[in-house]
Amino acid sequence: MPSELSSALARSRKPRAGTEFLCERVFRPLAHLVVLALAPLRVPPTVVVAASGAAGVAGAIELARGHLVVAALLVQLKTILDNADGQLARLTGRMTAFGRYLDSEVDMLVDAALFAGLGYYTGQWLAALVGFAALTTVLSVNYNVERLHRASRGADGGAMPEAESRPTALLRHVYGLVYAPQDRMVERFVERRLRDAPPEARLAYHDRATVSLLANMGMSTQLAAFGICVALGQPIAFVWLVVAELGLVAVLALRRELLVRDVVRLPEEAL
Repeated sequence: MPSELSSALARSRKPRAGTEFLCERVFRPLAHLVVLALAPLRVPPTVVVAASGAAGVAGAIELARGHLVVAALLVQLKTILDNADGQLARLTGRMTAFGRYLDSEVDMLVDAALFAGLGYYTGQWLAALVGFAALTTVLSVNYNVERLHRASRGADGGAMPEAESRPTALLRHVYGLVYAPQDRMVERFVERRLRDAPPEARLAYHDRATVSLLANMGMSTQLAAFGICVALGQPIAFVWLVVAELGLVAVLALRRELLVRDVVRLPEEAL
């Protein structure tokens, strides 16, 4: 039985260039228990996405009401279900464009609701807005750095599939409004930076260490930190934490620049 569970967990794993350790060690195994319970019942993954969103919004409401421990627990439930929907889809072979778009957009909705709840509870609406913007930026950089790393090595870059049905087309349009501008901005920046760079410089720029560090600023880890701050009665602390993460992102960007310069300089020095 343990080997069967391990095999099922491996089959449901999404290929990633970096490992989000808290997600891998805590949330994915917990989510897998949910998947094993739901898979025989043929529960659609989109229902799990909806349940994840409902838990997250409920957490935001409880935060606004001042029920901090309940809010923190609901946010962790959201994270478990958020991990479960993708695992369920991959394990049962029911991966769809509709589900991928819905999952991304529900995550954004929950993030907005949580920071709205934070603003309402603390009365610090500007800090809540700054936190939401900072978190959105960090998560976008995380997603695009990993995606471009995979693409630079000939793997699936993680681009969203083309829409087919009308509901999927609607969600694709929403995705285009909310997420696509961020994706294009990162792509254009990287392309301009590497326009005349040799292939080895491109590989150096899309380095594994940066991907691995950013992976540990993923959604599961962020919401775990959010829950801890809320449960301790210091939700604003999460805002400053995620703002500090922007500083780390800037340091990683500078490091990548130095890596590219070193690669370009070496052939010149060899002459």
